Amino acid sequence: MKIGPRTAAKNLLVLRSLNARMTLAEQDYWNYIGQEKGFEGELQFDLLTDNLQNQCIVLKGLLLEIGGNEFQIDTVMIFQDTIHLYDVKNYKGEYYYESGKLYRANGNIAKDLLSQLQRCESLFIKLLQELGFDFRVEARLVFIHPEFTLMQAPKEYPIVYPTQVKNYVQTLNFIPARLTKSHEILVQQLLSMHKSVSSHMRMPFYAYENLIKGMLCKLCFSLETYVDGNWLVCRKCGHKEPLEAAVVRNVQELLLLFPGMKITTNGVHEWCGMVLSKKTIRRILLKYYRSVGKTKVRYFLIE
Repeated sequence: MKIGPRTAAKNLLVLRSLNARMTLAEQDYWNYIGQEKGFEGELQFDLLTDNLQNQCIVLKGLLLEIGGNEFQIDTVMIFQDTIHLYDVKNYKGEYYYESGKLYRANGNIAKDLLSQLQRCESLFIKLLQELGFDFRVEARLVFIHPEFTLMQAPKEYPIVYPTQVKNYVQTLNFIPARLTKSHEILVQQLLSMHKSVSSHMRMPFYAYENLIKGMLCKLCFSLETYVDGNWLVCRKCGHKEPLEAAVVRNVQELLLLFPGMKITTNGVHEWCGMVLSKKTIRRILLKYYRSVGKTKVRYFLIE
């Protein structure tokens, strides 16, 4: 059982929008690029795990907290007796292992991935115990990028390498996955504990008046878009999206960046770069949202 598609975390969505609409500071920019690459790797892993034929339950992108300690698990697979945790990395290039740490080929230290994995595994086991469950837990790093190389890693290092990923996922089909009501209860509890926003999320400062207005492309997140009849078309990648869906998506983006903002026809008209008539925007807003008030004082509730 696969529970829903993977969705981008709120902090990634915010950075994605800000990167298109303002110039990010260098540190914020590379933070954004890292998160985008990481999300891309997780989606690639999903393409494989979504094809599993047994009855295991797959949870994607859980952000949990226990005892004030927050931890994220890219993929959780629940089998009959075992729960597998996966930290997916989309690293590219040559790395080597030494004294428990990963180093880039140039000698610069990378993150201490093993310690992070062990922390995640330990906190998850503690969470299971507090919830009253007793499962064996196994955690692994999955390196998904085909151009990743790691040298000197010991055999016992819990890694799935790019050349192993496909065959490894196929072997998961042979793990017993006869699930019971107890498994379903655990899944519901984990989902109810999932946090949509990290308490450690730090965003660049931004203000409405300083952001570039326009309609983002759904595929490449570019502002190089134009309206062609009932379609929003991207000059950069050529993607076409139904205009109504594009307006709704850009309204959602506006509320993501400014949660307390009142949605009005004039406001959406400005946010979308004034490439649509107010009449068209009003029609779309009336179709998808509940209208409050009339004429000049009308606004829309997103329910």
